Amino acid sequence: MKIAFSPCPNDTFIFHAWVYGLIKGAPKLEVTYADIDVTNSLAADTGGPDVIKISYAALPWVLSEYALLPCGGALGRGCGPLLLTSDKLDTACDPKMLAGRRVAVPSERSTAYLLFRLWAAQKIPGGVGEIIVMPFHEIMPAVRDGSVDAGLVIHEARFTYHMYKLTLMVDLGRWWEEDTGLPIPLGAIVARRSLDLTAVTGWIRDSVRYAWAHPEASRDYVLSHAQEMSPEVVQAHIKLYVNQFSENLGETGYQAVISLLSRASEAGLVPDATLQKLRW
Repeated sequence: MKIAFSPCPNDTFIFHAWVYGLIKGAPKLEVTYADIDVTNSLAADTGGPDVIKISYAALPWVLSEYALLPCGGALGRGCGPLLLTSDKLDTACDPKMLAGRRVAVPSERSTAYLLFRLWAAQKIPGGVGEIIVMPFHEIMPAVRDGSVDAGLVIHEARFTYHMYKLTLMVDLGRWWEEDTGLPIPLGAIVARRSLDLTAVTGWIRDSVRYAWAHPEASRDYVLSHAQEMSPEVVQAHIKLYVNQFSENLGETGYQAVISLLSRASEAGLVPDATLQKLRW
């Protein structure tokens, strides 16, 4: 079975047991490790992987071929994307200063960018000047070096942006939580509708539970794919992004997904994605 997910600690921690053949009855995996912008594109291809990690923002475009699985993804509180600026640009107190500026984002179909667009529609009436897509690990250096004026970052960047002497303009996850009272949906696990979705869901849940029961078992595997992170940052990353919703979205999780995609659809940013399309 072909699967694609990021090399980030939360994904490698979750899927370690399945990748290493530790889940009873689960088929052998052929893994592609790729940045979220790449996996979003893979899901849009007719020959994409059987199971894939994508942004929730990309979900409406792939629902005809892929089904949302209620586990394995990234959804939670206090884990949203951050909008960062350089100390050289005094924008921290006035988002309108971003009007006409260059902003780097990790993917045009990322949840981070979708949240940014919803936030910017309220805070920057004139809009930013130019959106530049780049791999998320290149964004903070680009902001620091002045090649872009602001950057939208995800994952472990919330633990490391101070190292680049960057300034937090807004925590978009906090903005979302205060506005809706709901957790923020970041990354979804989807599987081809032709598969036995109940079985795939069970294998992923078993892999999550194995990871929790044997946290040291995946250590070398996780660290090997997180080469630029310290072990402390890796553990903080896992603790933040692997939570109750990783095992089961539940009603709160589905409510958060519907709220995000409904708002985005009403704003004309994504196709309509009803609850009926999200459940199977």
